[in-house]
Amino acid sequence: MPKINTQELVCIVCPVGCKLTIEKAGDEYIVKGNICERGVDYAVEELTHPTRMLTSTVKLCALHHVRLPVHSSAPIPKDLIFKAMKVINSCTVKAPVTTGQALIKNILDTGVDICSSRTIE
Repeated sequence: MPKINTQELVCIVCPVGCKLTIEKAGDEYIVKGNICERGVDYAVEELTHPTRMLTSTVKLCALHHVRLPVHSSAPIPKDLIFKAMKVINSCTVKAPVTTGQALIKNILDTGVDICSSRTIE
């Protein structure tokens, strides 16, 4: 990871949207501008190991629908998003499918499943 002197972020943990300033002092991060402690956790994680929830659609073999909305069961590393999308885009699912059903297990060895966001009979 490159050395970080000062970085600015907008916190997305809650609707307030605090403007954060993060300074790295040795191995420690100093976060300013946050109203709550969640801003500190968000800033440090965003700089050291950014993750994102992933939502998309997969091809669906069903009578009235051709796409099925899906989501990740947990956040995945941000640098794996495009690789995960290649896996998701190559997936075709047959109905019936239930909400929450794991369609792609342990995507890219992350321990995260890609799950159905809808029930299709």
